[in-house]
Amino acid sequence: MPEQVALYGDDGRPTGEVVDRAEMRARNLRHAATLVVVRNSRGEVYVHRRTHTKDVFPGRYDFAAGGVLQAGEVPYDAAVREAAEELGVHGVELTPLGEADYADDHTRYHAFAYTCVYDGPITWQAEEVAWGAWVSVARLLEMLGEEEFVPDTVAVLGDWLSSAG
Repeated sequence: MPEQVALYGDDGRPTGEVVDRAEMRARNLRHAATLVVVRNSRGEVYVHRRTHTKDVFPGRYDFAAGGVLQAGEVPYDAAVREAAEELGVHGVELTPLGEADYADDHTRYHAFAYTCVYDGPITWQAEEVAWGAWVSVARLLEMLGEEEFVPDTVAVLGDWLSSAG
């Protein structure tokens, strides 16, 4: 059965309508997604490059793990699931960074953003992550001007990152 996704309204809450992920992408329907900034105890941020097979922003760099909420999923639980699936991050408490909205020609969603401190091993999900490394906040801010990053993470968390140094 295709992955089922709850649609979200302008109020940032589920509308009650559920569609499969392919339809959500094809019609750029408003949904919800999580973003998890993973930091280590030295304050570095884990940056990764998405695989070229990703359905949105393939091959671009990102400084947050995350993904689409499945129908009926609680945002915090989705964030925990995505951090574990994408980077192998587990056994840590996530701290909310807030909610925001993002929209462009490729995706429209209500974001639930989190951060965590994790010093364990990073294990990439091969279908989603092609490269990754721990970088200082200062270096990450430099990278934003040098590399092509996913625009949604930068839009939703850019101000937070600038003050996180």
